[in-house]
Amino acid sequence: MIATRLSLRDFRSYSAADVRLGPGLTVVSGRNGAGKTNLLEAIYFACTGRSCRTANEREVVRFGAELTRLELACEDALGRHEISVGFKPGDAKRLKADGAPVDNLVGVSARPLVSVFLPDRLELVLGAPALRRSHLDQVVAALWPARAGTRRAYSAALAQRNALLASIRAGRASKASLPAWDAELARHGIALMADRDATVERLRPRFAEHAAGLGLEGEVELRYRPRSKAADAAGLVAELAERVESDLERGFTGHGPHRDDLAFRREGRELRAYGSRGQQRLGLLSLLLAEREELAAERGSAPLLLLDDVMSELDATRRERLTSLLRRDGQAVITTTELEHVPGSDADDVEKIFIEGGRALQGVEA
Repeated sequence: MIATRLSLRDFRSYSAADVRLGPGLTVVSGRNGAGKTNLLEAIYFACTGRSCRTANEREVVRFGAELTRLELACEDALGRHEISVGFKPGDAKRLKADGAPVDNLVGVSARPLVSVFLPDRLELVLGAPALRRSHLDQVVAALWPARAGTRRAYSAALAQRNALLASIRAGRASKASLPAWDAELARHGIALMADRDATVERLRPRFAEHAAGLGLEGEVELRYRPRSKAADAAGLVAELAERVESDLERGFTGHGPHRDDLAFRREGRELRAYGSRGQQRLGLLSLLLAEREELAAERGSAPLLLLDDVMSELDATRRERLTSLLRRDGQAVITTTELEHVPGSDADDVEKIFIEGGRALQGVEA
């Protein structure tokens, strides 16, 4: 699925914009603060129905405007498609796929999968384990859509077990009901752990290869860190039973896949604690590139990759390697302050957008 055109009104700094996106590489250039990142966010918003930059989505509506609207034209082997997103703060979003209203865009086949690199996304490396778990589960769902329900089923069982723990603690229920919910939680938990482990094992070699190619020196490793050591549901049930008293004391389930983590390691040490900011950025970029290739191998097409200001910390050799990767397979949009920072950006098959004065101009700077 290829995104071919984005039209928007009243999104961030733009009153209106209508831009073409190339089937391969699109380069968005302009000075700092011109609105390049805003355009990437708009593409992501149109693909997913949510922001990649803020939890307070009121911020995406241009100051002084009441609502924002985005339309994304796409193409695949079956023909042309259109995704539209309308958002007015305080109201439900209006999402449509090929003219039909939808509740969300996650399961819509008429839109491209999308992955984004923003400086703010370093929280995936630096932040709480919950961020990494959520990201890993999104990759699982993208690789194998039929398995997306495993995480939801586990979360529902966890909520039920926690509610029961609270009731037991308050004297409104007995421990006799716990084994049934332990078994339910363990059944979904083991499946969730298996999906996560399989995904990380697929990503590990590609992650290491991209990290080395982009200049992250030393032995680099992506590692899944499950909280449980159980090999099957019975083992996880036993672990939960051993911790019942401590769970009752704290009032919630303290053990299981909801406490897992994903580690970025270099020379045996975690990038989160011991890596420089540049090394952490390269680790994140390597992960996204590895995911892109795995998704292309599994699903037959690579996701749309949005890259904000990645060239500034790469030398000429690494810039050349990254650009070659981006142009080799799939669709990508990359921002830069200088076109010459993106090798090959003057080629005829590279779409160019120049941002100036709150406007997105197709082509290069005059």
